[in-house]
Amino acid sequence: MSPVHLRAEPGDYADSVLLPGDPRRAQYIAETFFEAPKLVNEERGMLGYTGTYGGQPVSVQSTGMGCPSASIVTEELYQLGARNLLRIGTCGGYSPEMSLGDLVIATAATPMDGTTTTLTRGIPYAPAADFHAVHAAYHASEGYDARPHLGPVVTSDVFYDPEEEPQELWNGLGVLAVEMEAASIFTISAMHGIRAGCLLTVSDTIGLEVTRIGDEALRKAVDDMTRLALDTLNALD
Repeated sequence: MSPVHLRAEPGDYADSVLLPGDPRRAQYIAETFFEAPKLVNEERGMLGYTGTYGGQPVSVQSTGMGCPSASIVTEELYQLGARNLLRIGTCGGYSPEMSLGDLVIATAATPMDGTTTTLTRGIPYAPAADFHAVHAAYHASEGYDARPHLGPVVTSDVFYDPEEEPQELWNGLGVLAVEMEAASIFTISAMHGIRAGCLLTVSDTIGLEVTRIGDEALRKAVDDMTRLALDTLNALD
């Protein structure tokens, strides 16, 4: 079956693909960090590009927001030959040790979403990042000024959480942050035997109040995360 949403051919994507949610971020990454970027998909506004970074082929493909969209992109990238997937995005930080702009390397993603439950037919399941992706990201970060937070996150279907005290709940369980796509990406990648990881920038700190990062600080933090993500993909075999 040919991919329905990524209108590309095998070979259009590199083996290693960055997965931001925002199509504009995918375009920005390709134009800012890639050598000789080429647009390989624009179906439904889901922009995807392939180029090189540090002399190695790499792609970036937007996933949209949430697990339903991200799961489609992950499945179709596998069909097109991708073998290393690295989600990059923003998150809400639950740990009181976090500051705005901090980096998170996710080791696992609690699946508080309907897509992962459907994929696993409701059985208890713990979506985890591939060890090689986590290892490569952690060691690549040694060359950066800020040390990352390393640990589990939670994947949620909702951005505006009705839970009255989510920070108390999740921080009490050792969960670092909340985001919206990693659980399905980890699950589908495990089903197909491909590598998946996740790097996140803390855009909000969640406690008694939610504090939001400024636009300029966010841009710088996301740029740093993107460089680390590209170094991570280049370190994978």
